[in-house]
Amino acid sequence: MAPLFPTTSILHQVFISQSPFTDSTARCPTNTKSSYIPPSERFSAWSAVEDARLKAGELSNEAQKEISKASAAAQAKTGHIELYSAKYYAACTFGGLVACGLTHTAVTPLDLVKCRRQVDSKMYKGNFEAWGKIGRAEGVRGIFTGWAPTAFGYSAQGAFKYGGYEYFKKFYSDLAGEDAAYRYKTGLYLAASASAELIADVALCPFEAVKVRMQTTIPPFASSTFGGISIITGKEGTAGLYKGLYPLWGRQIPYTMMKFASFETIVEAIYGQMPKNKSDYGKGVQTGVSFAGGYLAGILCAIVSHPADVMVSKLNANRQPGEAFGGAMSRIYKDIGFGGLWNGLVIRIFMIGTLTSLQWGIYDSFKVFMGLPTTGGAAPPPKQTATL
Repeated sequence: MAPLFPTTSILHQVFISQSPFTDSTARCPTNTKSSYIPPSERFSAWSAVEDARLKAGELSNEAQKEISKASAAAQAKTGHIELYSAKYYAACTFGGLVACGLTHTAVTPLDLVKCRRQVDSKMYKGNFEAWGKIGRAEGVRGIFTGWAPTAFGYSAQGAFKYGGYEYFKKFYSDLAGEDAAYRYKTGLYLAASASAELIADVALCPFEAVKVRMQTTIPPFASSTFGGISIITGKEGTAGLYKGLYPLWGRQIPYTMMKFASFETIVEAIYGQMPKNKSDYGKGVQTGVSFAGGYLAGILCAIVSHPADVMVSKLNANRQPGEAFGGAMSRIYKDIGFGGLWNGLVIRIFMIGTLTSLQWGIYDSFKVFMGLPTTGGAAPPPKQTATL
């Protein structure tokens, strides 16, 4: 029969460890192993994610080193580029070509659906439905209909736009003088960007005409960019490539004025809220500010220029040979009404916001790559001379 009360040996085992007179080292062996097991050992997925993160960090560091080497090599080859020199404008022109050509080509699927919905708002109910129908009928290639004229046209436009903006900004600043240029800088941004876009659209217009017709005719009226140019000029002459120039100016000049002026103002405001001067921040922060400022500017651009964008699509698709510009616009407006001018606005806000932010990010990254400062930021006030 088991004893009713605990024996002395059991009491000793229970209470002896609690005695203050007992050697603590005897109770707590120094070689006792902790029961804690790191998450990376308990969960294989955790370990895989951590390894991937570390490898990504290593690759990022290696990529940054390689980019720095390439940047140093490019700067050594071109030599020091002085601001507002011929080399400076050439670098800005090439940066604009890359920024606009790559980004516009990348969003061709969005642009395709936008143009078709502008011409016929009942064609698709949404983007995913549109891409599904196009993909089933024409394959992946069909979703990128118009990518080639987009690449040609917007590369040319970007070159003249960004290079021209840098040139005209300096040109008008010198005309106005240092004091007036600083006090009326927003007006200067607007004038410089409008002048640059006026020229850039002349380079864009023939390719835009081919692109829009490719995207709004099913099947596309031409299988290649220069084949499309030949078909248009064969039927309508060279004027057929430029019949959308006026509405293109009406769309792009307000768009570009808003794009550059708002970007410069937004970037200046961002740096104004930061604790340090722009020059105190590294390349990563400066290009990040360019990206953020570009997206906000892009939203404003899309809203301002959207009615003209719809009209460009309609004119390129529906204007009759020999029809006067004003007559064509009046006829189209009667058909679609004021509300029709805003078809596809939501998708265009998304597209243009993304486009503009990426363009500024790429453009300013290229400038940094070539050893040049990024665009925008608070300009110092002109020095005041003391009067006696």
